[in-house]
Amino acid sequence: MDEKFIEVSQLYKTFQNKNQRIEVLKGIDLVVEKGEIYGIVGFSGAGKSTLVRCMNRLEEPDSGRIRIGDMEITALGKAALNEQRRKVGMIFQQFNLFDSMTVAQNVAYPLKLTGVKGREADERVDEMLALVGLTDKKKAYPGELSGGQKQRVGIARALANRPDVLLSDEATSALDPQTTLSVLDLLKEINEKIGLTIILITHELEVIKYACHRMAVMEDGKLLEQGLVRDIFKNPQCDTAKNFIGVYNRFRNDD
Repeated sequence: MDEKFIEVSQLYKTFQNKNQRIEVLKGIDLVVEKGEIYGIVGFSGAGKSTLVRCMNRLEEPDSGRIRIGDMEITALGKAALNEQRRKVGMIFQQFNLFDSMTVAQNVAYPLKLTGVKGREADERVDEMLALVGLTDKKKAYPGELSGGQKQRVGIARALANRPDVLLSDEATSALDPQTTLSVLDLLKEINEKIGLTIILITHELEVIKYACHRMAVMEDGKLLEQGLVRDIFKNPQCDTAKNFIGVYNRFRNDD
């Protein structure tokens, strides 16, 4: 690693409702290295999901700069942005699968959007399903799958266009602990096998501890603390990190 791959500089984002203007991101600075699994933890409403959605411009930031690899995402026009989004996969808490499509059709959907067809698409689907261990579920429908299997389909679909980055937005929050572990093991295996850069957004500190190399602690639209996971767990500096780790340790020590 030790190669800057994602750089976020002075990122601001606000939302306007009927009565007020809400500042959601307040000057975010973040560097993620190529090939690492980077975790961002925070309570609900901290701005985590907005941050990750700005990285592929599903949300438009008010100001600031986002660079992924050699491409400045915030400077791209619509056509170039659509091309760049192929290189950024994303998985979600609620899976977002099409119930009327088979597993294979769900995985093939982003390929169809990018013009990959025929034998090439079929081979890519088979490759992705093998990667996530669901080859035998190719013809099944989402309603026939467990939550963990659905998330594996979501991961296969997110990887179908062979992205450089995978964004995971609370992707294990709807899963039981055993299934969460299996999904995290899969992400770690994919990270090691193909060197995929992964950003995990979560409010579950155990997810960060198990899967991530480095982490950031987010609160009220700001990154309060960043560093190696082991260092922050050993000696948290901000109150939010101390709170998270205190609760984590209480659960671990509670017999």
